[in-house]
Amino acid sequence: MVESVAAPAAPPALTLRRELGKWDLTAIGLNQVIGGAVFALPASLAASSGGWSPWMVAAVGGASMLIALSFAEVASRFDGTGGPYLYARAAFGRFAAFEVGWLMWFTRSASWASVINVLTASLGFYWPSLTDGMPRMLLMTAIIVTLAAINVRGIRQSSFVLNALTIGKIVPLLLFIVVGLFFIDTSALVPGPVPSMASLSASALLLIFAFGGYEVVPVPAGEARDPIRAVPFALVMTIVIVTAILTLAQIVALGTLPGLAGSKTPLADAAARFLGTGGAALLTLAAVFSTTGNNMGQALSGSRNLFALAEQGDLPRFFAYVHPRFRTPVNAVLVTSGVSLVFALSGTFDATAKVSAISRLLIYVATCASTIRLRNPALAGAVRPATFTIPFGPLIPSAAILIALAILAGASLAQLIAGAAAVVVGAVLYVVTVTARERR
Repeated sequence: MVESVAAPAAPPALTLRRELGKWDLTAIGLNQVIGGAVFALPASLAASSGGWSPWMVAAVGGASMLIALSFAEVASRFDGTGGPYLYARAAFGRFAAFEVGWLMWFTRSASWASVINVLTASLGFYWPSLTDGMPRMLLMTAIIVTLAAINVRGIRQSSFVLNALTIGKIVPLLLFIVVGLFFIDTSALVPGPVPSMASLSASALLLIFAFGGYEVVPVPAGEARDPIRAVPFALVMTIVIVTAILTLAQIVALGTLPGLAGSKTPLADAAARFLGTGGAALLTLAAVFSTTGNNMGQALSGSRNLFALAEQGDLPRFFAYVHPRFRTPVNAVLVTSGVSLVFALSGTFDATAKVSAISRLLIYVATCASTIRLRNPALAGAVRPATFTIPFGPLIPSAAILIALAILAGASLAQLIAGAAAVVVGAVLYVVTVTARERR
């Protein structure tokens, strides 16, 4: 009698390390929302809505909270990498999920390219030679390679750098707010006549994108220690902190800088009035920290979007490869970094920025709709119960969908065309991927 010999078990697949806590995730959210634009935002808002601008900031912060709460509920059902991509997959199937995942990855890569140009311009304040020609190309390449290397080395190292950069941007902003409150001319804060509907709409559209970026908080959930609790916490705290900072910064800038609407560097110009030239330099340095932190967050979240698509079988497994020592999605990091570098050096990020405006709203709608859909008792066995439930039934996610659709209706024709083109490209990629998978 010949005894059967069992084949040796296959080694377990490598997984990403769970190292992130709730405040690490909050730092990711803060870095994505508070980028370089916040340092110029007060002037644009003052131009469109004058003394009403602080109220506009607070109102859009409240609207963003409705969307973030919907994200928080659906996020509390999942513990894997992918965020909105996973939610759409469970609620609406693979095709809708692929579109969401593709749009998130593409816009993260394009946004990284856009923000790194802002970072280069900020460094040009100190070293003007870095803003043109070969020095500019070398600087961009060095920054992207450095951030890619940090992301490859480990999620703990990436989180440490992100946390340090978050502190580097928040502390100067808090100093600007706390000191500036004592120098405010309260007469400048008195709202004048109610702005026209067109002006209010322009302010709202500007702000909803200024608040955007928190949708990436759930993406690295597969690397969080307790994602079903940490992700909802980080989403809510990101909106609370950002709303407070942006509202107070708008009040200080409006109350301390006459002619705010005409300033190109409003926070630095306002700081110079009550903190001197050192204060202006500090705010300029904060802008450098801010854009660098945003770049770091783009590298982290963008690569995890690509990894998630491959991990779920919607892209080749090559993109889901995990480094055996560092336990990071090394191929996804390198590909995302390379694509962003091409966008940055070629200048095509200006065209792709139009896609970001539409894709963000589509992701909001898909996620809020997933929140409602996954409450269906028929799907109870497909996903785990929510540990964070928003009250009032479907009211809040439905209101969030209406807000996103209302803003989408106000988008320009160029933005709508660019967004539609990105969706079509996603559909083509999906068909190619499915065909290749079936052949395999």
